Amino acid sequence: MRAAWTEALPERFVVRDVQRGLPNHAYTTLMTTVNRLAEKGLLRVQQIARQKAYSYARAGSAAEFLATASKRQVGRLRQQYGEAALAAFAAELEALTPAQRERLQSRAGHE
Repeated sequence: MRAAWTEALPERFVVRDVQRGLPNHAYTTLMTTVNRLAEKGLLRVQQIARQKAYSYARAGSAAEFLATASKRQVGRLRQQYGEAALAAFAAELEALTPAQRERLQSRAGHE
């Protein structure tokens, strides 16, 4: 994903494009990895017209992925640990500087 997010790959790419950047990896290994990333929603997949091949594109930015994954993980922690998880988060927030807290509040308001 780093290659797609940093634009080391074209906007739409095929597995061979990935292999050029990772020549020591087998094509089938890269194909499996790219397909799994598509199954997880990190990549969009589209069949190339009149071919058996597929092209891929990133489904979002690294920041969007991080925001979504973080929300999901926090939800899991809350479900598993309840108020203890929230208390731990609150303790972490108290340890932040006012500038850090303000930055976090503005990010939370935009997502």
